[in-house]
Amino acid sequence: MAQFEENLRAVLATLEECQASLIMNGDRDTARLLSVAILELRIKLHGIEDSDLKALCDAMLREMESASTSAAPKEQQGARPRPPVSLKLVK
Repeated sequence: MAQFEENLRAVLATLEECQASLIMNGDRDTARLLSVAILELRIKLHGIEDSDLKALCDAMLREMESASTSAAPKEQQGARPRPPVSLKLVK
């Protein structure tokens, strides 16, 4: 198991270097795609379960919904409304 984690950490370090290089060279779209792979590896390394990730997403959605309802009077005063955000857990 230790060898597996060590290999994942090495791959993660390489991906992060590649991502930094892509950003420096102005290829932000590809760097964003690479960030998904980096996130997936970090989730594996830290042993985060799908249920934990879903609970986090649900909590963030509730927080965003409560923030948008408390900001509703401000929107009526001319502030631009924020588009709704939808998070979907894909496995």
